[in-house]
Amino acid sequence: MNELLDKQSPIPIYIQIEEQLRARISAGEFEAGAAIPSERELTESFGVSRMTLRQAVTNLVNDGLLYREKGRGTFVAIPKVEQPLTGLTSFTEDMKARGMTPSNQLIEFKEIDPEPDVAGELGLQSGEKVFSFKRIRYADDKPMAIERTFLPVKLFPGLTEEALKGSLYSIIEEQQLRISHASQRMEAALVKKEDAELLKIGMPSPVLCIERLSYLGNGSPFELVRSIYRADRYKFITDIKR
Repeated sequence: MNELLDKQSPIPIYIQIEEQLRARISAGEFEAGAAIPSERELTESFGVSRMTLRQAVTNLVNDGLLYREKGRGTFVAIPKVEQPLTGLTSFTEDMKARGMTPSNQLIEFKEIDPEPDVAGELGLQSGEKVFSFKRIRYADDKPMAIERTFLPVKLFPGLTEEALKGSLYSIIEEQQLRISHASQRMEAALVKKEDAELLKIGMPSPVLCIERLSYLGNGSPFELVRSIYRADRYKFITDIKR
């Protein structure tokens, strides 16, 4: 492939290699999730030094097109799901809108006395209980997020594990409850060991931690969700106007 490099060009060799690799990824020659050729193979193919090749690959890693796994190699990144920060929708609705198949794995479901911070967020009185459940959210059978949700039992007295296989928001609206709005906080963090295993990512890996408090049309809070999203699979976007 080295005959495709123009060593007389003012464009640096590593940039030429970067653009050729970028084009091959875009054309589908290297499939998402698949390993690209080894560093040795690429240096021989391009006829360049390892330092030059590494600079090109590092640029693609920094741009999110490739990712490295220690001891395994360099892989083509799976395109991230873009989630607008405007509009209150469920994970199920988001994935279906993108032509992806959503699914859940319920790994915990119980009725508990809430911690003081949870009770305070949901406006609960002493003695009022919540349903607490933890789900892994999948898109096309790939883990995207872990959600820990708290719902007041008094609002959803008949809630069952079976019902949570689908969209929670659909369940709520079927009860003639109108979902109004939500407040949301987001921050970056490094994944914890337990969560890394559930999300099938290595350590250390960045994650997006999101807490959302959702309200009904009458102004009552009905849902507190604490989520951990894979930063390599998800990005949030917003339109900002002056």
